[in-house]
Amino acid sequence: MRPETIGFALCGSFCTFEPVLAAMVRLSQIYENVQPMLSGAASEIDSRFGSAADFRARIEAICRRPVWDSIPQVEPIGPKKLLNLLVVAPCTGNTLAKLASGIADTPVTLACKAHLRNARPLVLAVSTNDGLAANAKSIGQLLDRKHLFFVPFGQDDPERKPSSLVADMAQIPETVEAALEGRQIQPILL
Repeated sequence: MRPETIGFALCGSFCTFEPVLAAMVRLSQIYENVQPMLSGAASEIDSRFGSAADFRARIEAICRRPVWDSIPQVEPIGPKKLLNLLVVAPCTGNTLAKLASGIADTPVTLACKAHLRNARPLVLAVSTNDGLAANAKSIGQLLDRKHLFFVPFGQDDPERKPSSLVADMAQIPETVEAALEGRQIQPILL
């Protein structure tokens, strides 16, 4: 197993949790340490896709460690250089907008800010119904930032949701490997 410590933060795009957890399983087979984190929504909201408590239990079993879901838990990521790489999957439109604007008021956005202060790779797996609308500006701004890498993404349902974008969560492990080498996996757009 590889020795790097990978942070893995989930936001509240609940419809993507199953493929995201499959990618988390794969990462936990490759890397010795995968530290899970949850946004407030992912930590607290029960949805038609499952209960927050069930997802938390599954995530902690996959990663073999407790979830971080508070600002005090994630704040040391920066000063202590706790992670080699941080994945945000799914990365919602709300989180994209906050990252693009430099807002760090949630466990996930503060984890990103703390991690980036060390000039280490941050991998984003987009999942937003507004990717080709209100969130297009945020995606564009983030594509131009140093140390940010994107899991390849595309329209998930162009007929019924023409503005919606979602990353191919199965490509998270390959994107992580490339990002650790300072490379953006290609193509970004599917």
